[in-house]
Amino acid sequence: MNKKTIALFGLLLLLAAIYVVGFTDWFRPRTIHIAFARRPVRFHAPGRAPAELLMFGLGKDYQLTEIKVVPLAAWQTNQLVLPVWHLVGHPRSRPINYFIYGQRIEGLVPAVKGARAQPLQPGVTYRLFVTAGPVKGWRDFQSQGAPAGRAAPR
Repeated sequence: MNKKTIALFGLLLLLAAIYVVGFTDWFRPRTIHIAFARRPVRFHAPGRAPAELLMFGLGKDYQLTEIKVVPLAAWQTNQLVLPVWHLVGHPRSRPINYFIYGQRIEGLVPAVKGARAQPLQPGVTYRLFVTAGPVKGWRDFQSQGAPAGRAAPR
């Protein structure tokens, strides 16, 4: 091999490395992209605020190992803030691609035995953390009404 061949081969390897690092996902941490939607519940009991379903889409099926919802302002000052909804499980939970706030999810149980999802305050920003093994994602959201099946906060 002469010097010209070695230099061209080295340049080819350098360009291939730049392409792999810059234009592929091979070296980037995987994240869960979370979509958020509110769906009003048509019928609600008299004396209760109109309810809404808070739906979260994950884009594809994931075997979730943790779901946690915390008030964003409190979390920004203290990352050990108590969550309003916290489920934990194992890597062999049933794969899902969406869920509703407060829903019972097969394979996940409350982090504190017997705990239930707390009612969300309208206008307060919350942060949802989702974990599926080594893959993680988060999404900020707000509630406009009471979650379905719960009384409006007073």
